[in-house]
Amino acid sequence: MNDDVYAPPQSDIDVAPKSQEILASRWERLWASLIDTVIQMVVIIPVMYYTGFFQQIMKGHEPSLQYNLAIAGVGLITFIVFHIKFLISSGQTIGKKILGIKIVDLHGQLPSIKTNLPIRYAVFFIPAQIPIIGQLLSIINILFIFGKEKRCLHDYAAGTKVVEV
Repeated sequence: MNDDVYAPPQSDIDVAPKSQEILASRWERLWASLIDTVIQMVVIIPVMYYTGFFQQIMKGHEPSLQYNLAIAGVGLITFIVFHIKFLISSGQTIGKKILGIKIVDLHGQLPSIKTNLPIRYAVFFIPAQIPIIGQLLSIINILFIFGKEKRCLHDYAAGTKVVEV
């Protein structure tokens, strides 16, 4: 104890060290997403070709809601097959793995396969399937990345962020 009555009060304050995590750049996230999209398209485009989608479009016929939902299902299954192992083990899709970035929760831990990841990808995939406004909702989701925290709407919903490895 200090005997100087005019001295400022003293206290022991433990300041937690700042996280060493570096947020992934918007460009890294964009390129990782594009890589993942190309992987998806390697499966989806042949399925669309063999189911006559392109022939119907050339004739001016719009695909049915059932067909669109079936293709969305193929896309979801493809996503799970290609990425689930990496998402569980390292919080990465193939694109994120290539670019050296990963998904973590707000505490820097791998996201939960039971909570964080289903919410994250539901907010990402489901709105895009809504006729007419789905694409607008997807754009709004993605535009959130231009905020200070570089997090999309699906990151906020799931309590995740994307950081450099």
